[in-house]
Amino acid sequence: MAANRRNADSRNGKSSERSSYSKYKSSKRQQQDVTEKTSAWSISNMARSCFIFALAIGISYFHRNHIAGMFERDRHFSHLSSLEREISFRTEMGLYYSYFKTVIETPTYLEGIYAVSHDNITEYPDTINTLKRFNLYPEVVIGGLYRLYEGVNAHLGYQTKQCWTVNRGEGLSPVPSCEGLGDPAYFYVETVFTLNGAMMGLFFIFGTYLSGSLFGGIITVVCFIYNHGEATRVQWTPPLRESFGYPFLVLEMLIITHVLRLKDPGLLKYSLLIASACVPFMLFWQFAQFALLTQTISVFGVYVLQFIDKRKIKVILIGQMLGLLISYILLFRNEMLLTSFYASCLLTVMLIVFLEPVLNILRLRILIWIGQGVLLCGCTVGCKLLLAKLFNVQDDKHIGDIFRSKFSDFRNFHTMLYICAAEFDYIDKTTFILLIKTLLIPSAVIAILAITFMLLKREYEERKNTDSIENSSSKDNKSSSKHKEHAELVYHVFQTLAFTAMAVCIMRLKLFFTPHLCLMTSLLASRDIFSWIGRKEWHFALLALLVAGSSYQGLANYKKQMGILGEFNNVPMEELIEWITTQTPHNAVFAGPMPTMATVKLCTKRPIVNHPHYEDAGLRARTMKVYSMYSRKPEELVHQYLLDLQVDYAILENSWCVRKTKPGCMMPEIWDIEDVENRGKTPVCTKLKEKPGPYFKRVFRNIFYDVLKVLKS
Repeated sequence: MAANRRNADSRNGKSSERSSYSKYKSSKRQQQDVTEKTSAWSISNMARSCFIFALAIGISYFHRNHIAGMFERDRHFSHLSSLEREISFRTEMGLYYSYFKTVIETPTYLEGIYAVSHDNITEYPDTINTLKRFNLYPEVVIGGLYRLYEGVNAHLGYQTKQCWTVNRGEGLSPVPSCEGLGDPAYFYVETVFTLNGAMMGLFFIFGTYLSGSLFGGIITVVCFIYNHGEATRVQWTPPLRESFGYPFLVLEMLIITHVLRLKDPGLLKYSLLIASACVPFMLFWQFAQFALLTQTISVFGVYVLQFIDKRKIKVILIGQMLGLLISYILLFRNEMLLTSFYASCLLTVMLIVFLEPVLNILRLRILIWIGQGVLLCGCTVGCKLLLAKLFNVQDDKHIGDIFRSKFSDFRNFHTMLYICAAEFDYIDKTTFILLIKTLLIPSAVIAILAITFMLLKREYEERKNTDSIENSSSKDNKSSSKHKEHAELVYHVFQTLAFTAMAVCIMRLKLFFTPHLCLMTSLLASRDIFSWIGRKEWHFALLALLVAGSSYQGLANYKKQMGILGEFNNVPMEELIEWITTQTPHNAVFAGPMPTMATVKLCTKRPIVNHPHYEDAGLRARTMKVYSMYSRKPEELVHQYLLDLQVDYAILENSWCVRKTKPGCMMPEIWDIEDVENRGKTPVCTKLKEKPGPYFKRVFRNIFYDVLKVLKS
């Protein structure tokens, strides 16, 4: 018996050893399979990322060529003379480009920076820091790149441009014309087109990331191209600040989206990332503060609805605050940044976040929302007024006046100059009709409704499950909030609504609205949102039908843009510039319409007293004195105004005396709002056109312009 027991124990031991060995081998095979699957997934993911990146580069190249081609076909830029190219940069564009010329024409780069930061030509006789006032960092950066490019090629002996003579016909004299990156105007616009080409590639990546589908990125780009005329104007106006600033807003919104999607974003890392995108956006575009204000409010809305906790919103707020502080320093302590609604809103939201434990005493969520809303509105406005008074800043007062005029019968001289311009009017019906025809608005609306339905459904299910497990309200509050999914989708819904409101009030701001609608359409490709469709094949078939439907009007829009052919020609302005250059002293001071003054400064380098950058209170006061030429005031008073500004020559643009964009927008009619006592009298411009004496002497006249010498008493 004992022997049998020992044999049995021996067999059991061997069996146990074999079983253990078998389990070991099985476990090892499973680990190996997991490793292989992980490795395969990693390789697949890397290949997908490389493919997306390569596709983004191709899209960037296509968009760069698209906008550059439209620009060339519109004005035949390659065959214009240097003077004609400069004249084609009208209004603010010419003003900005003039500082690029300053940076590249000084003996050294540092002297160029000093010249733009100590400028006594733009608002003669005052010396101003234009780098601080006009957001000229793009010109400083491009000017440095141009000097480096020319220096390297000169050292290597490479030719950077080709020049020839262009016979213009029609009695016009031949002009020299140069083509290539060695030509300053070419280099400047090529930099803009390259940056905005890259922006489209980034937009593709954004749409792909937001939707979780490559098709989402493709739909975003297709929608942008089909609605190009309503989404951007970089192809017509390269030097405007939006051409440099908007690409960095897209980058910043992508970072915000990523932060909202992460469960636990690192405070230092992601705050610095957000700041790194905010800084160039704010340095390059004075309007950045308003776009970022809507972003702060949108993120705050996500926090109020408890899709993010206070730690995550602090990451975003600190990043925005850091970007604001750095921009304030780099813009030479520009007080308008510190006294902006954006700065006040940041401080207010941070205060509300810190007061979260206090507000939670109210218990009822509706009461907490009311408290947060009252604090947001009251503290933001109060802080703004306090800071403006503390720093004695009135430069942005006209912005409040513009919005006041939108919703009341308030009018003054400065607001009328804005609202009489089409781009500052309410958005027109034509824009909405075009966006509906390309199915952009319907697609974005479907995406927003689908997001809303999905989130409400999940919220209801989560509440229902929580109630069935635990009826305690305290447990319910603890489990239902702070870590909800899809915070980034809620943010983009709020951001779309904010951009929509901005575009409706001011048509120019549709440049935020339309691209964001394109981004929202990417979500139609999201399998998470549209999982109810079922099979992927059916989902993608519906997306193909959507693209096909939008192509009917979209391709027509594309062909229309590609079919725009023109040739820039402004002989009257050429004659004026030629006369000023040859017949007036270098220190002669000029005054006149703001767009014309920018061209005079750019092409002749003569001192001017007013210009198109209207965001300064002092400049608005100067322009009002100059524009008294179009009022009904006594001639001697107009003459005295110009003498006070030390003006030598006043340029009278004859069409301004009678031109009317809409009822009440003729220049003498605008003056009637301010100058009630002189209503009904003959405008000064009419008198000066017929008989400029005894206070002025006409020294030049062509079909559009009169130049009047201001006689000294």
